[in-house]
Amino acid sequence: MKKVILSGALLLAMCASITSCKEVKENAEAAGDAVENAADATGDAVNDAADAAGDAVDGAIDAAGDAADATGDAIDGAIDAAGDAADATGDAIENATDKAGDMVDDAVDATKDAANKVAEDAADKADEAADKLKAKIN
Repeated sequence: MKKVILSGALLLAMCASITSCKEVKENAEAAGDAVENAADATGDAVNDAADAAGDAVDGAIDAAGDAADATGDAIDGAIDAAGDAADATGDAIENATDKAGDMVDDAVDATKDAANKVAEDAADKADEAADKLKAKIN
């Protein structure tokens, strides 16, 4: 009987240890899963943060590029406007010079016409006077 009780006690101890090992194994697996999940979550968070930082840097680079483009466009516009103003000034000076030259030419022509008219009138008067003088002499 002693052997039966000892055998029963041994079987009970073995069952308890098997159950205990099984529970330890399950708890260890659960802990491993928890650690793995935490590591995955941490990795995802790090990746998300890195992506967000990369996007922010890309956005800043794009904004700086856009600002540089806008500045270049503004400078080009100012240069074009200055060139247009210089062209307009040159055209105005050229037009004024042409008009002044035309006015001088017109004044010279009018003076010539007036001088020719005076000379013709004087010649006509001289011819009339000569004809009258010849008529008195004859």
